[in-house]
Amino acid sequence: MHSAETNGGTTSRQNIPGVGLKFGSTRLAVAVIHRALTRAALSALLLIAAHPAQAQTETVLYNFCSLANCADGGLPVSRLTSDGKGNLFGTTLYGGVGFPQNNGYGTVFELSPNGSGGWNETTLYAFTGGADGGSPYSSVIIDSAGNLYGTTIIGGDLTCNPAPDDGCGVVFKLSPTGTGWTETVLYSFTGGADGKYPTTGLIMDSAGNLYGTTLEGDSNAPFGTVFELSPSGAGWTEQVIYALGSLNFYREGGAEGLTLGAAGNIFLTEQFAVVELSPNGDVGWNPSLIHTFTSDNFAPYVYSGGPVTLDQAGNLYGTRTRGGAEGFGVVYELSPLKNGKWKKTDLYSFSRGIDAFPWGGVVFDEAGNLYGATIGEGGLVTPHGNFGAGTVFELVPQAGSGSYQEKILWTFSSNNYVDGVLPLSGVILDNAGNVYGTTFEGGNPGGGVPFKITP
Repeated sequence: MHSAETNGGTTSRQNIPGVGLKFGSTRLAVAVIHRALTRAALSALLLIAAHPAQAQTETVLYNFCSLANCADGGLPVSRLTSDGKGNLFGTTLYGGVGFPQNNGYGTVFELSPNGSGGWNETTLYAFTGGADGGSPYSSVIIDSAGNLYGTTIIGGDLTCNPAPDDGCGVVFKLSPTGTGWTETVLYSFTGGADGKYPTTGLIMDSAGNLYGTTLEGDSNAPFGTVFELSPSGAGWTEQVIYALGSLNFYREGGAEGLTLGAAGNIFLTEQFAVVELSPNGDVGWNPSLIHTFTSDNFAPYVYSGGPVTLDQAGNLYGTRTRGGAEGFGVVYELSPLKNGKWKKTDLYSFSRGIDAFPWGGVVFDEAGNLYGATIGEGGLVTPHGNFGAGTVFELVPQAGSGSYQEKILWTFSSNNYVDGVLPLSGVILDNAGNVYGTTFEGGNPGGGVPFKITP
């Protein structure tokens, strides 16, 4: 286990020069990020308008790549995960072992409050890009014993189809040992019928089964798969429970996240649709189409920005990076009807010049307010073009109207990068109403930051 490092600070809209790190690579990880940014930007050169004043405070909890050779990791993409005790866990796409020759293979990290107002960052595991996996794109989840589970998009079986390759990815488990953490590879993808390149976060049911998605599959599942990993004796058994494209609707494909329902069902968010998978005993899983977004405005560009969130009444909430009234993204609600169908309602449409391209889904607080992040607008010019450095927002329901009013909690700067650039991960909340997330780049020296926004 690497030694803990303390690195953090409170920022306002300062003007501190900064230079972002340059991570150049032809590996799949970069292709995934580049595609995400290209989808959102769509080569738009957006006009920048004044945005609302910010009453909140943003605190940078840690600056990645602060250690020599980026040993602490760099470029966090995934959402943070809380253990309920104040500690946060996440992954970085790069850094760790192998930097700078190949940019490294990523890390799993822990952030812990140090009792004096700061935070300690500890690298729990650094991937090697070999059999243990490499480049974790998604978040980790925690079980009741404190074990962490996640995926990497490369590594594992380095002879996977097609070979030669960087590997087709793994599902891993990190277990605390008292003096450190031990990694166990639960499954290595082969690139065949089981799929390859797991990109979305895992979910776990009450029986301990794990579910996730792959970016690609074989000829029977060219758009990817939904897989189940079940504990079996001393090992784990993998089976594909759904091949994206099976329902044959317009432009199906591209998994964006899974959400576990109250009855053991799974909601799958795709680029152009939401699908429900219902367990059917020994027969398998029954897929049903909840909604396609192809009839919405800006249909060719209504890419999803993460998994849906489920409320206690069974309604689903999510984001689209395009679409809505102005075409710059939307927060939507899907409500179940008595006839088995679902009704879609757009709750808030994002605007050019203020907030654009929501990414990472939304989360609730106890009052029913929604929180999320956009990867466009906010600041002026970023290393990725003129569509801004991103924002963190809150949507407040307006009594009796069915509408939501947006409150921008933070706009990320782009002329100094010190507070972060591009919050690709979405956000989480604590019981005090603080908002936590990560940015893909920014900070000092530019390897991305985990942040906290205090109301």
